[in-house]
Amino acid sequence: HMEEIRKIIHIDMDAFYASVEQRDNPELRGKPVIVGGDPHSRGVVATCSYEARAYGIHSAMPAKIAQKRCPYAIFVRPRFDVYREVSEQIRDIFHRYTDLVEPLSLDEAFLDVTNPKIPIKYATTIAKFIKRDILIETGLSASAGVSYNKFLAKLASDLDKPDGFYCILPEDLEQKVWPLSIRRMMGVGSKTAQMLEQMGVDTIGKLAHMDVGLLEHLLGKQGIQMHELSNGIDGRNVEPVRESKSVGRETTFPQDIREQYLLETILFTLADDVCHTLRSSGLKGRTVSIKIRYPDFHSITRAVTLDSYTSSFEPVFDAVRSLMA
Repeated sequence: HMEEIRKIIHIDMDAFYASVEQRDNPELRGKPVIVGGDPHSRGVVATCSYEARAYGIHSAMPAKIAQKRCPYAIFVRPRFDVYREVSEQIRDIFHRYTDLVEPLSLDEAFLDVTNPKIPIKYATTIAKFIKRDILIETGLSASAGVSYNKFLAKLASDLDKPDGFYCILPEDLEQKVWPLSIRRMMGVGSKTAQMLEQMGVDTIGKLAHMDVGLLEHLLGKQGIQMHELSNGIDGRNVEPVRESKSVGRETTFPQDIREQYLLETILFTLADDVCHTLRSSGLKGRTVSIKIRYPDFHSITRAVTLDSYTSSFEPVFDAVRSLMA
């Protein structure tokens, strides 16, 4: 028998940090707002309002370049404690409808509403209720994607931003998904995209019709996964994560850095900062992890668990150095 079709919603807040700033400071409304670092130093754009996006500004762009593209953009320092509070408010809204909530970051999450907490027949109705609740209770707009798996729900939420609502049913694959650029595929970096485009494979539909053996030959395991996704197959479950119990710091550089001593210096300050935060909050931790992001934006994480809980710098930095090595 056919297994029950799942109902997955992906909610993505629209220009989240910037929208919170515009909400809290009416003078910023309707203006190009950039939340992030200082354009006069090595700052980077964390997020920007839709008014700023019109100038080709996007997150992770060096602030200097953003300022060149839009000289009268308003730069705002991020207030992460506020964003975290709002994020928790939004998470509480999700939990009214289902406990199968998987937050991806402060501003997006997957929800499985196959069996919701309240008897609502359609996932589309639930998604509209959630958007409405978020707007009424936080004053912010969200985009929702509704589909039968994670890949398509996330794709859908991106197709109608801002304040978007988009649904992809199994019978919509051909019309709604296959004409899209392969660059919309999850996990397809620009290198992979370029290689496929050179072979004339520039849409998700063309990818779906490619020989899976050839894809595996070109891209290994990832090729098989891409073939499945492009055919609307994605078995991943929505994994509810418990409230994160960690303290972290990260930084992004305007130029790629390879020198070990520079990286160690930066890690030194990040580790010091984390330990300082732990001590000032009266917390201790046991697992130390580092994350490195490469120029093509793929990340690797390494972690180690110490013998005892600590908030002092030496054991933490020792762990960081060995992980780095």
